[in-house]
Amino acid sequence: MKNLKFYVAMIFSIFFGLNGIVAKPKNAKLTPMTSFYDFKMNDINGKPVDFSNFKGKKVLIVNVASQCGYTSQYKDLEELHEKFGGKVTIIGFPANNFGGQEPGTNSEIATFCTKNYGVKFQIFEKISVKGSDTAPLYKWLSSKELNGWNDNAPSWNFCKYLVNEKGELIKFFKSGVKPMDGEIVDLIK
Repeated sequence: MKNLKFYVAMIFSIFFGLNGIVAKPKNAKLTPMTSFYDFKMNDINGKPVDFSNFKGKKVLIVNVASQCGYTSQYKDLEELHEKFGGKVTIIGFPANNFGGQEPGTNSEIATFCTKNYGVKFQIFEKISVKGSDTAPLYKWLSSKELNGWNDNAPSWNFCKYLVNEKGELIKFFKSGVKPMDGEIVDLIK
């Protein structure tokens, strides 16, 4: 009965966006097909980053955009990085999938992030996070066949995915959940 209540609440939350948070079901038996640590992607300057370097740390993955109503979350992401950088790695992926709100080049995006928000957390090259050209990482994040439980693709800019120290996806947060939200901070501490 408890599992039924959990799934009903989760489905209700997904469709009606009550809290914008979706957690891995406690009794999920699905096994991911790929590991988060299998990915290699280029940072904003074109330098390859091997995700196996993130082993033993939590990772917060965020699709970002510079012309969005949520763009001010860069400030909160940087605050999270400053306060908890020893416990979580924040990685941002610029994407132009929602309303054309990230039209800039990688160089323009890097300048924007530094100049306007003093971003020191890692920003990667611009990618697609939804649709037919979705980057492999975002296919993994939004396919339960690949990550073990979650089918939520980003619904807008600044959706957040939390990966634990073992490389397992454990939470999905919609755009409206701020980076310094108590649930995110509690999961990082």
